[in-house]
Amino acid sequence: MAAADPTFDDVRRAADVVALELPATPLQSHPLLDLAVGAAVLVKHEHVLPTGSFKVRGGVHLASTLTAAERAHGLITCSTGNHAQSVAYGARLAGVRATIVMPSSAPAVKRDAVAALGAEVVVAGATLGEAAAEARVLAASTGGSFICPTDRRIVLGHATAYLELFGQEPDLVAVFVPIGSGTGAAGACLARDALAPGCRIVGVQSAAAPAGWRSWSTGEIQTAPATTRASGLATTTGYPLPQRILRDRLDEFVLVSDDAIDDAARLLATRAHTLAEGAGAAALAGLLSPRSSVRPGQFGGPVAVMCTGANASADEIARLGEPLVVSVPAA
Repeated sequence: MAAADPTFDDVRRAADVVALELPATPLQSHPLLDLAVGAAVLVKHEHVLPTGSFKVRGGVHLASTLTAAERAHGLITCSTGNHAQSVAYGARLAGVRATIVMPSSAPAVKRDAVAALGAEVVVAGATLGEAAAEARVLAASTGGSFICPTDRRIVLGHATAYLELFGQEPDLVAVFVPIGSGTGAAGACLARDALAPGCRIVGVQSAAAPAGWRSWSTGEIQTAPATTRASGLATTTGYPLPQRILRDRLDEFVLVSDDAIDDAARLLATRAHTLAEGAGAAALAGLLSPRSSVRPGQFGGPVAVMCTGANASADEIARLGEPLVVSVPAA
């Protein structure tokens, strides 16, 4: 029998587990960033967590809920990097084996980080979709347990970031959330519905990897090429569980260019003293996008952007020194 979709009560229980291992992350304002955006914006600094990403929350919750078979035969998953580190971190907590299949496009720094956490890294395929197919074959041939990046336990772990967020600032008008597989946005909607029903949740995805946006827009799971430079957003398919949660709850879904994501990363670096990878900067890119109905200066209350990860590749770091394309006021 399939497990029921997550509820807010499930999120609260997950939060109790995650809080035993991970500290709360800061929710901060940055005056220089406010000046650049033209309004007050709060940044949720999830990138300061172990592994440098909010996704470690999923691995910590997973570690507490492993079945006997998962403990005996080990975990197998696929990822471009942050989910990989999350499962590796959780497996190390639980004392079980983990094998992570990563596409050749995954940044070397992320592959190295996964190996440093004690997991075995297998490089297969050029895309996340191809790596996922190999991971499932490997699980079937070895008896290992395949952990989908949108496993219910993972979604619940990710949702704890938003329970924490609304506890820190219950009067948010909007929260901008990057979307790859959609687990973070799904968690945001679960927490929002219970704690801040008037708050808008705005999903942000790279236009160069629009599978999640297409799935949400059509109501059916869609695939699409992923050519984005932001590896954390490079998913090639929508995922059923997050899409079911997002279907009637997500208020808005914005596509942004990779150049806009790079500009947002430069703003976070220069105006908020924050190193963000592409996926971590996407939320701010969504706020700055003219496609969003939530416009700076017209909020009527505080707005938050999720800085979800700091695992920037060498190429991403190099691009931080390039000129901004967007026009912002002088500091």
